[in-house]
Amino acid sequence: MRTLIVEDDVISRRFLQKIFSPFGECHIAINGKDAVENFSLALAEGEPYDLVCLDIMMPEMDGQECLKSLRDIERELKIAPKNEVKIFMITAIDSMKSVMEAYYRGGCTAYMVKPIDRDKLYATLRENKLIS
Repeated sequence: MRTLIVEDDVISRRFLQKIFSPFGECHIAINGKDAVENFSLALAEGEPYDLVCLDIMMPEMDGQECLKSLRDIERELKIAPKNEVKIFMITAIDSMKSVMEAYYRGGCTAYMVKPIDRDKLYATLRENKLIS
């Protein structure tokens, strides 16, 4: 599983990297702008990500804007919905407005509030067939 972790907080980044690294390659982006660049490059190189974990509150480009940009890139490249990257919003923001925006306007796969429950995260990975 190739994972892109998009998180500006060092501690959260390390935590997520520790969780995902046993399952495969992990790349890091510190904001949405870097994430869009990494995502585009991975697609151009023919090595797309299987999972993108996005924080919402980040400098330069927040997670909601990044989410929309990633989905726009997939649409421009005519990537079929069944082949879209799985995008998990992993954030401290626990508001219905943010959840609705992420799911219905952005097209995220899952929305999780920090602190992350590992069992719930692993269950969500299994539900999305990212791990067995």
